[in-house]
Amino acid sequence: MAVGNTPFPELPPLQGVRLGVAMAGIKKPNRRDVVVIELPETATVSGVFTLNAFCAAPVVVAKKHLEQCRAESRSPRFWLINTGNANAGTGAAGLRDAQACCAELAKQVGVAEQDVLPFSTGVIGEPLPMDRLLAGFAPALESLSSDSAAWEQAGQGILTTDTRAKGATVTLEIGDQQVTINGIAKGSGMIKPNMATMLGFVVTDAAIEAPLLDHLLRETVDRSFNCITVDSDTSTNDACMLAATGTGPRIADEEQLAVFSNALQRVMTELAQAIIRDAEGATKFVTLQVGEAKSRQEALDVAFTVAHSPLVKTALYASDANWGRILAAVGRAPVGDFDVNRVVIDLGDVRLVEKGGRAAGYTEAAGSAVMAQSEITIRINLGRGEESATVWTSDLSHDYVSINADYRS
Repeated sequence: MAVGNTPFPELPPLQGVRLGVAMAGIKKPNRRDVVVIELPETATVSGVFTLNAFCAAPVVVAKKHLEQCRAESRSPRFWLINTGNANAGTGAAGLRDAQACCAELAKQVGVAEQDVLPFSTGVIGEPLPMDRLLAGFAPALESLSSDSAAWEQAGQGILTTDTRAKGATVTLEIGDQQVTINGIAKGSGMIKPNMATMLGFVVTDAAIEAPLLDHLLRETVDRSFNCITVDSDTSTNDACMLAATGTGPRIADEEQLAVFSNALQRVMTELAQAIIRDAEGATKFVTLQVGEAKSRQEALDVAFTVAHSPLVKTALYASDANWGRILAAVGRAPVGDFDVNRVVIDLGDVRLVEKGGRAAGYTEAAGSAVMAQSEITIRINLGRGEESATVWTSDLSHDYVSINADYRS
């Protein structure tokens, strides 16, 4: 089940970037589950990773290898992704397996071990099936290609409970030259990123130095992947990577930086929203806009409190205009000196709450009409400042429970 029709876009080739996919049978046969992404030597690479204390072995190794490359003033050359097994909660053996994967791929392509960054997604707590996984490297490398079909196949090769591949692309002008930004992501459940999405890989052909690339990644992730939630669970394996190949024009001034940053934000936001549209069991795509807050963090706290409420999410699924659940969630948000008489809550174009209670003009029929829609916006103005934030979430359905109850079956 998915909300909205968002077919995979045609991602144009990027010079020096190739993607390969294989079916290694890691969890299920005849399913793409190994992906290799090759980057040119001219690339710079940045990454953000989960803050979950039980971070997966590939996260530990990827961070270490990225730091080693930075220390040697160069960048990683390959991203290696597997689905079907998260290699999380696997202790020292999991670390050895993640490193062994990097070593084997590095051997096959003729680069240093630290030039390979590993990423995994799938079931937590089970050892990687190393024989099958390693056997998938050769066919993945043989299939390396830069065309649009390779991007879509890679998008399919990183999925778990997702129902479809997720991609986004933007082309813009920097000076008199064209710049492209391509991205793929996966995620459907265990989504409350605390840095990124479950897995995201974005590449541009612009030339951007590492410190600026780090800044751009953090800034755009904070207003995209860090603003989505399906079920309030932060994964052990979250990672979002951004590479600038350097084969295109260099971002040279503040005006160009602003143009590029806006384009990158668009790609990140499209990918993040695609995750919510494909959330496990989702029937509703919900936008929560909180305004007139004292700080952006305060606005986010209110938005996420509403977004994480099981009672709000089940009311959304049932198309039940039970506005009291929204009011109650706003009221328990971690906001000091809350003046409920100044809070205004709108459901679409219907005023729900004002002056501490139900709006005078509210009718159940009007509220129910909005709740029956597949895309819903809830606006909450706190009446205490000028800051705002937007969060995207989904409803909570019977299918969500079934998908997760049967996940390991």
